[in-house]
Amino acid sequence: MRRLGKTRRTVRTARGSGRVVAAACGAALALLTALPARAHTPGPAAPHWDLKDTGTASVRFRGLAAVDRHTAWVSGTEGTVLRTTDGGESWRNVSPPGAADLQFRDIEAFDARRAVVLAIGEGEASRVYRTEDGGTTWTESFRNTDARAFYDCLTFFDRRHGLAMSDPVDGKFRILSTGDGGRSWKVLPNDGMPAALDGEAGFAAGGQCLVASGTKDVWLATGGAARGRVLHSSDRGLTWTAADTPIPAGDPARGVFAVAFRDRTHGLAVGGDYRADQPSPRAAAATGDAGRTWRPAGTPPPAYRSGVAWLPHSRSAALAVGPTGTDLTTDAGRTWRTLDTGSYDTVDCTADLGCWAAGEKGRVARLEN
Repeated sequence: MRRLGKTRRTVRTARGSGRVVAAACGAALALLTALPARAHTPGPAAPHWDLKDTGTASVRFRGLAAVDRHTAWVSGTEGTVLRTTDGGESWRNVSPPGAADLQFRDIEAFDARRAVVLAIGEGEASRVYRTEDGGTTWTESFRNTDARAFYDCLTFFDRRHGLAMSDPVDGKFRILSTGDGGRSWKVLPNDGMPAALDGEAGFAAGGQCLVASGTKDVWLATGGAARGRVLHSSDRGLTWTAADTPIPAGDPARGVFAVAFRDRTHGLAVGGDYRADQPSPRAAAATGDAGRTWRPAGTPPPAYRSGVAWLPHSRSAALAVGPTGTDLTTDAGRTWRTLDTGSYDTVDCTADLGCWAAGEKGRVARLEN
């Protein structure tokens, strides 16, 4: 969708012993779940967002790729890409040269050196860049030449295979595919893609309108039409099925903005209406059957949410973020409660509990105990 324009899930490297990491994450999760409802000012022992100084107050970061607790990449307006390798204590501006007029909306990182970033927009404004040296140099690996296309999100199944999605062209969502880590891309045939609804599109809001889980499964979130839908492919984007969600749509500003899957079966969806003066009832839903059916949250987040991520080593806990706050579920999306009222657009977590969030005014934060 042209208006806001992050399952992704980044190909991550876990650090440390699995048992040690799991124990640390379990302790942090216990603290999270013990917090009182609407704990806007957590005490010093409670997990909370620790803001990191990026030195980029004019930039809005809607793209986020967390590698671990130490390494994360963010991308946003003014053609900006930043990277930290010391837990956010310092940030290196690794923006591609000549990209100041571009709007980066999604970034996927394989490690501290290799990343792929997507710029959104009409026609040639939609581009893909790739780096193999930590952002010292970038290669433009795709530039959209179809004026009808508008790319919103990208995701990777592994270090080689990935997809990017465009709003509908000729009545169907367009899927771009790579099999060499983003060095080259090709448009997939649309024979297996169901027809788009009238007005349907994706939201380039937080890099999570296209997310993968495992080696072949991928989901695409939509809005703008009469119904907010999630499309699912189990063959890396060749064929798709569509399912309605209970998240309201019916307006170009409303629908499903982000999805997250902890495995190929269990997923969460969040969204609403991104206009600050409009309510967002039923802003979250969950699935236990790979997205064939979706159930509404009994107690949803209180407002529009544009990002969602499962907490690592948990089958039931996840975070959702948006301009008005962060919410926690500890029952796999049935109920949500507000933890923080800071503004964030996207969230991403890694196996060592390296949960990061990013958003407006150069805001980037890491979850701290």
